[in-house]
Amino acid sequence: MRKTLAIALMLTATLGLAACGKKSEDKAQEANKHAEQAQQDMSKAQDKVNDAAKENAEAAKAQAESNEAAAKEAPKN
Repeated sequence: MRKTLAIALMLTATLGLAACGKKSEDKAQEANKHAEQAQQDMSKAQDKVNDAAKENAEAAKAQAESNEAAAKEAPKN
């Protein structure tokens, strides 16, 4: 009786562990998909930051040129 009970418990535990393994694999695959998506989103955000930095640099250059032109014209008036 005890041997049968022990075998039944071991079989139940084995099946329980086997069933849990599938879920963790699915969760790992899902986590990898989310990580890839996050990486792509971060890449897009970095591209936008780079574009904004370029625009700021161009605006600063244009402002400097405008200030220089204004300084040249100021003594004429």
